[in-house]
Parts: sequence; C-alpha cells; structure tokens
Amino acid sequence: MNHRLIASSALASVLAMGLLSTASAADAPPKEKCFGIAKAGANDCGNLSGTHSCAGQSTVDNSPEEWKFVAKGTCASLGGKTTEEAKKAFKK
Repeated sequence: MNHRLIASSALASVLAMGLLSTASAADAPPKEKCFGIAKAGANDCGNLSGTHSCAGQSTVDNSPEEWKFVAKGTCASLGGKTTEEAKKAFKK
C-alpha cells in the first residue's frame, strides 16, 4: 500500500473523531455548582474554605461548603445553594 494513503487515512480518522467529540460536548445541558448536596467523598472539586482542592475529599455529608455539578436550574429543588448563595452564607 501507498504510505501517503495510509498517513492521510489516519489523519482523516483522527480529525473525524475530534469533530464527533466536539459535537457531543455541545449537546450537553448546561450545569452549575450546587453547594450543600454532596455526600462524603463525592464532591466534585475544592470547597469554599480552601481546605482541599480536589474531588472526593469531602468528609461530611451535605456540608454547606462542598459542591456537585447539577443541571442548571435544579439546585434549589435538590435542597442546595448556588455559588452566590453559598458564598454569602459562608461569610457569616
């Protein structure tokens, strides 16, 4: 087989895969941080106080400073607080 044909086919495959993954990411619904709903060890990233900066490091269920990503607009129905609400409550 021709090496140029193999190389161009491989490049076309890589480019096509990149376009497919971009299209699926664009279809994902918008998300927002929801504070106070994460179970111990199931938070999505760092907390408000800055005592840790990684996912899965919360030690208490439903800590008001720990958060999870949820579908935009569903945080209040889950019993959580938006980022702005959580920051106001944390400063008190």
